[in-house]
Amino acid sequence: MTPIVLDGESLTLDMVAEAAFEYRPLILSVKASERVAKCREMVEELVAAGQVVYGVTTGFGKFSDVLISAQDAAKLQVNLIRSHACAVGSPMSEPAVRALMLLRANALSKGNSGIRPVTLQLLIDCINKRVHPVVPEQGSLGASGDLAPLSHLALVLMGEGEAYYQGKRLPGAKALEQAGLKPIALQAKEGLALINGTQIMTSIGTLVFVKALRLAKIADAIASMTLESLRGIPDAFAEEVQLARPYPEQIGVARNLRTLLKGSGLTTRQGDIRVQDAYSLRCLPQVHGATRQVLGYALDKLSVEINAATDNPLLFTQEGLVVSGGNFHGQPIAFAMDFMKIGMSELANISERRTERLVNPALSGGLPAFLSHNPGVGSGLMIMQYVSASLVSENKVLAHPASVDSIPSSANQEDHVSMGTTAARHAAQVIDNVAKVLAIELICAAEAADFVGADRLAPATRALYNGVRSIVPPVVDDRSTSSDIERTANALLSGKWLKAVEAVSGPLY
Repeated sequence: MTPIVLDGESLTLDMVAEAAFEYRPLILSVKASERVAKCREMVEELVAAGQVVYGVTTGFGKFSDVLISAQDAAKLQVNLIRSHACAVGSPMSEPAVRALMLLRANALSKGNSGIRPVTLQLLIDCINKRVHPVVPEQGSLGASGDLAPLSHLALVLMGEGEAYYQGKRLPGAKALEQAGLKPIALQAKEGLALINGTQIMTSIGTLVFVKALRLAKIADAIASMTLESLRGIPDAFAEEVQLARPYPEQIGVARNLRTLLKGSGLTTRQGDIRVQDAYSLRCLPQVHGATRQVLGYALDKLSVEINAATDNPLLFTQEGLVVSGGNFHGQPIAFAMDFMKIGMSELANISERRTERLVNPALSGGLPAFLSHNPGVGSGLMIMQYVSASLVSENKVLAHPASVDSIPSSANQEDHVSMGTTAARHAAQVIDNVAKVLAIELICAAEAADFVGADRLAPATRALYNGVRSIVPPVVDDRSTSSDIERTANALLSGKWLKAVEAVSGPLY
């Protein structure tokens, strides 16, 4: 694959996903390398001159008033990493770790952080050679940077901590050795440059966004199949209706629905069976479109953050400035993650209501109760709706905003924090739940389509039907469907069925 060129300015979310999931390699641009080297010279001059610079010739946090000698500058950085590496919880997933390593490398390549080129190159080499530090996911306040978890990344560069290499969890030094790499001894400013930033919340958030957008698009296709199976009315998706309330996202979703339903032999017209559908079908452009608005907000913030310098202090070589600022504060991403939790939770809420219409004989317009092939003796898909209801209820708890909380730290020096990493972690859980809720709707919609005539589905929804039927056979006799739901959810998150649908429909909004 063509390497991603890191220059601190042009990284995209798609590039992050390709590096995280597809192992696309990285290289540092020539200009970025020059900027990094020039900034490092500035750090060394500051240390030699004994100037007071936060985190370089002073302690950290409340210890910012304690001056550090040039002789102790390197020891200060090592102690910083060791003392801050106290994150807890399960290790972050490999894709998330790859993403955070990439984002940290990209931020450092801007040439405002004062790291040595050799240290940055080791970070890039670890990504390319698939040395993945063990990074516990809990412990960040989302301000002063994602200090605790990022310290576990830095430990491995020092030859400490733990890392995964070729499927094995190894001591950091051993992982580096087996990959043909050598640890570095941190020098002035380098420890702070490695951990003072928003890369944990942003890496999680970026991968969450990529999955969320896939789910938002495939949700339109799943809902279309449900509408067909319920003999629904697509008149409500007419362009004229959307233009009367011209939200671009609503217009785009309605266009998706019209495209996906083109050629269907199952949809009806106003007055054929009923005059209008329930909200969970009729209001698809309005609800799914509103979720797209939320995703647009998150995309805007993440696109800025992945190309930002977020450590402290920042050095500006052309101006000769060293400024102790606050770019490490994660408030923009905290808000974006909380907003995305709400928007995606609502995508699941309306999906669960469509599932209820598929399995409830009082609402389905003639489908067998719970889509059972032997009602009474067989329960069919009755309990799938229970599971869906449980997941959307859990999402309501997870959607509580983390960003409205703040607990002071470092003896009240750091007296307001974002809790952005908590918001991002909860967003990841919400996305996994949404995938399962949509998987349940899809399985139920496919089962219902079998009763009304799957051969009459629109070509685009038929492609989705073929996808789910490739891994979930019809539930003619009762069986455990847990693995069916999990496999279907994973397929939805992977985007492979979205590609199959778009191969028929063309690109969806």
